[in-house]
Amino acid sequence: MIRRNAFAWVAALGLAAAVAGSASAQDIVIGQTMPYSGPASAYSVIGKTESAYFEMINDQGGVNGRKIDLISVDDGYNPARTVQQVRDLVENQHVLFLFNTLGTPQNTAIRKYLNDAKIPQLFVATGADKWSDYEHFPWTMGYQPSYQVEARIYAKYILAHKPGAKIALLYQNDDFGKDYLTGLKQGLGDKANMLVATQTYETTEPTVDSQIVSLQGSGADTLVVAAIPKFAAQAIHKVAELGWKPVFFMTNVSISVASVMKPAGLENGTGIITAGYGKDPTDPTWKDAADMKEYLAWSKKWNPSADPIDINAVYGYGLSHVMVQVLKQCGKDFSRENIVKQAANLNISGPAAPMLLPGIKVTTSATDFHPIKQMQLQKFNGTTWVLFGEVMSGAGS
Repeated sequence: MIRRNAFAWVAALGLAAAVAGSASAQDIVIGQTMPYSGPASAYSVIGKTESAYFEMINDQGGVNGRKIDLISVDDGYNPARTVQQVRDLVENQHVLFLFNTLGTPQNTAIRKYLNDAKIPQLFVATGADKWSDYEHFPWTMGYQPSYQVEARIYAKYILAHKPGAKIALLYQNDDFGKDYLTGLKQGLGDKANMLVATQTYETTEPTVDSQIVSLQGSGADTLVVAAIPKFAAQAIHKVAELGWKPVFFMTNVSISVASVMKPAGLENGTGIITAGYGKDPTDPTWKDAADMKEYLAWSKKWNPSADPIDINAVYGYGLSHVMVQVLKQCGKDFSRENIVKQAANLNISGPAAPMLLPGIKVTTSATDFHPIKQMQLQKFNGTTWVLFGEVMSGAGS
């Protein structure tokens, strides 16, 4: 089998098309776009990890007698490029489905095209609330918890522990960031006037320094940041540089110790609060956990170029396991219809869902396209994230 992995984007498109023609007809050919370049390139480890995981599965004989051929290509976190790449994947590479394409605006740009063509768009790498719209987009499914749910969890905590807070919000100017604005307002309810200042940024901007300065100037004593890793690290660093000491909440998608906290300065992140659903390799709580030991051993053998403490690698590893479970459930029927049917028929927890926090599971149904619905608060201590409180769900937040 000819394997196209996370580095296939460096090849010329004509070469990729020629290689595609030689792949076995028995391969499960999967397409994916990832930001291997551009402002969100910190997430590139996800695609590399998933490619490595499928390589391991192929080495073990594949799934139900078939090998997995992941074609992962670079879109630079640019929706226009995502559209071009996905059209090529579908029309020239003839992928069976799209898996874990990354980014809210990127997935929005391809959702209608894929649904019109009845191409599964599975486990998108974005927590925008709209990925649960099974009625209008039955071929598209999310994976991680809703950003709105996450923001409501932060609002609930603020109301309970700092009821007089003056809240400032920095968010990316797209559906990713706007979900946090919506969720905060929903969670605050009739106390929504506690949100005293907001600032947005575009991914083409060099820094968010001016936005942070403006938010500090508002008199806010509580800060929520909904930003991708590059800008999250900048925000943490600037807050510390200003000597500002707000109660600080950071979006779950930018909590990697490797790609966010270290670049920002570990000491600068002390006290930041987030909500998580996966086990962090830097947390000594899990050092003797069977799934953590297995993950670290797997990383050393199959994914040596990635930093194993990067939570984005953990995400890619865990989600690959879920994707393989879906394919196993398909039996011998790898039709697109059956793949979506099986993706909407999951109930995974415990050892079957490696690297998820205790009490958090993966569940879907024909009317539930949000596989993970629970999160737990955690605080950064300068070295790792320390869990506190109870596992919370959207219904309870």
